[in-house]
Amino acid sequence: QVQLVESGRGLVQAGGSLRLSCAASGRIFSTDAMGWFRQAPGKEREFVAAISWGGITDYADSVKGRFTISRDNAKNTVYLQMLSLKPEDTAVYYCAAGRSRTVVISQPEYWGQGTQVTVSS
Repeated sequence: QVQLVESGRGLVQAGGSLRLSCAASGRIFSTDAMGWFRQAPGKEREFVAAISWGGITDYADSVKGRFTISRDNAKNTVYLQMLSLKPEDTAVYYCAAGRSRTVVISQPEYWGQGTQVTVSS
């Protein structure tokens, strides 16, 4: 099994920034892809960003140019740097992992418990 633990929850004003972290443990391999999803109140969970073990990234159109996903394979940790935050970015953010970037984007194999991000206007 794989355990994913997010950290970095917070309340920020619009235009502010925040960095989320997700530490993976258990049966995780440095070759696994990782990513982030989010779920706003009353909405379905949506893809945010993904990164392969080699550093290839994908982003949702809504966050391109504002969010950056990165990873430290030595620490089995993935990060999501969020800039120019908007109230519509308010959501519970979930870390995800899978055997490839395509798997993470479409149907992750593992999920974290989620961390709340609130952006005030």
